[in-house]
Amino acid sequence: MTPRHIACALIAFAIASTTLAADLDANQAKAREIYARVISIPSQLGNDKVPEVAQYLAGEFKAAGFPADDIHILPFKGEGNNTASLVVRYRGNGKSGLKPILIIAHMDVVKAKREDWVRDPFTLTEENGFFYGRGTFDDKQGVTAVAATFLRLKAEKFVPTRDLILCFSGDEETAQDSTADTAKNHRDLIDAEFALNADAGGGVLDEQTGKALYFTLQTAEKYYADFTVTTHNQGGHSSQPRADNAIFDIAAAIDKLRALRLPVMSNETTIAQLKAASSRTPGELGKAFAAFAANPKDEAAANVIWNDPAYVGLTRTTCIPTMIDGGHAPNALPQTVKLNVNCRIFPGHKLEDVLHSLQEAVGKNAEVKVFGTPLSSDPSPLRKDVMDAVARAIKTIQPDAPVVPGQISGATDGLVYRSVGIPTYGVDGNFMKASEDFSHGLNERLSTKSFYDSLTYWHALLKDLSSRGKR
Repeated sequence: MTPRHIACALIAFAIASTTLAADLDANQAKAREIYARVISIPSQLGNDKVPEVAQYLAGEFKAAGFPADDIHILPFKGEGNNTASLVVRYRGNGKSGLKPILIIAHMDVVKAKREDWVRDPFTLTEENGFFYGRGTFDDKQGVTAVAATFLRLKAEKFVPTRDLILCFSGDEETAQDSTADTAKNHRDLIDAEFALNADAGGGVLDEQTGKALYFTLQTAEKYYADFTVTTHNQGGHSSQPRADNAIFDIAAAIDKLRALRLPVMSNETTIAQLKAASSRTPGELGKAFAAFAANPKDEAAANVIWNDPAYVGLTRTTCIPTMIDGGHAPNALPQTVKLNVNCRIFPGHKLEDVLHSLQEAVGKNAEVKVFGTPLSSDPSPLRKDVMDAVARAIKTIQPDAPVVPGQISGATDGLVYRSVGIPTYGVDGNFMKASEDFSHGLNERLSTKSFYDSLTYWHALLKDLSSRGKR
């Protein structure tokens, strides 16, 4: 490209950027400003930058007129990670007689290496109808949408009938210690009737047409647990091999784990989710969804679903080997071999029962232990007021998209809040194609339309739920 062409391209880009900025209303422009700023702060593990995000946002809330006494930065020093949570209370008039609504998201992000990315991951870049950068989807868009909505409602002088509480955590992508600390030691700041999670749920677009297919309201999530399977042996010299060998024993254990299928399980969320998916899914899989929704004890239908990685987690606990470590020298028989088995445990499935099933499967030549202290929670009830309000808010951006309850196989901060008795609902306002989800990966992005639509959605949702009285 010649210097003249480069100059023309830069001028064209500047004109396009100016036109785009001119097309934004004041609320959208403020949201984009916040989005760019929080993405520019590399709040990944080890950087100790989450407190900087919290300080910046706290300053925005103070400038908007939120009293200092209602803004709390809660520092937390984790193992190798100085982080923080941010709590902001939007005072209502108390006329509803209802406890507050908690709205959650997280300020930390997964690590991103600049040399691996096409663009700087910590600079918000807008190209071809997408925002690029680490956290553009997971979850600085959630932080931005909720924060910008609080600021907009404040500017409109909106007075809710109940308090709204914003809580942004600082290590959701790793240990979730800041979330647990807030829930346990600062319950007075975040106690609520229920929580809305800006880091879960969301809408799905058709891959070919881009049409909105449905919106998932997440009401349940599996809990995470790692188990170690260990084999022991007296070892010896490799020139004198024997039939008993710790690696042979771990190999046998792995083979048994490959065949293990834990009990079929269900709840009202997964039944509703599979029933809704059955009409949109062709072939044998769609029939299996319908059959299982009609009869959750249908083992044959559950086995069909088991064979699809996208849906295997909806019918039972899953356990899979992820790491192995063993032996102490290349010329010695191994004395110890350890296998890590990662389980995503169905809500309500007791940890001790999973442990027993694993031990029974691998047999007496291997020892199974749970690693750490996994946190579990039950599904949140399908509240009509929340379901109806979300459906009304979705109609403001995607009028034809049905709202479907959903359970995820991963874990979010919602797990922590459910475990302490605060029902939590994943209601992220973004719609996207499955092929456009690059969260945790390279060149993470979110469509500009989805970002701005989400602002409309959150404004409608929070006004709706905080303008009503007792049910």
